Amino acid sequence: MQPIMTAAEINRFLETDFPQIHTDGRVFTVTAVEPGAVTMTFDPSERHLRPGGTVSGPAMFALADVCAYAAVLAHIGPVALAVTTSLNINFLRLPKPQPIICRCRILKLGKRLAVIDALLSQDGGPEPIAQATATYSIPPRG
Repeated sequence: MQPIMTAAEINRFLETDFPQIHTDGRVFTVTAVEPGAVTMTFDPSERHLRPGGTVSGPAMFALADVCAYAAVLAHIGPVALAVTTSLNINFLRLPKPQPIICRCRILKLGKRLAVIDALLSQDGGPEPIAQATATYSIPPRG
């Protein structure tokens, strides 16, 4: 499946249609778009950390969700009303207080639903810090 939006177009769409995700500064950036996949970087700030100095679970959940949304957009176009219907996340390793890379791969892209696998990692290491599966509802085109 070929993408129809570039990383720059998705970043611009998120900036204009969902500026609330950048309320405290830009922390989510789409860095790559490929057939069936999107990669996003999350640069956590102090507010994304939990006691002990690790990135919080809700911040990693948000990264998986925003990146999965970007993967759907990349392949169907700028559809603001595509919404998450489910997201399950597995926290696998303790994240360091530094940037996290999320790579979302589309497992299924139908007319009404998309299923996405997300792997979150740090330091370019081979071991993921979290894994998520998201399902998005795609509104009817009309």
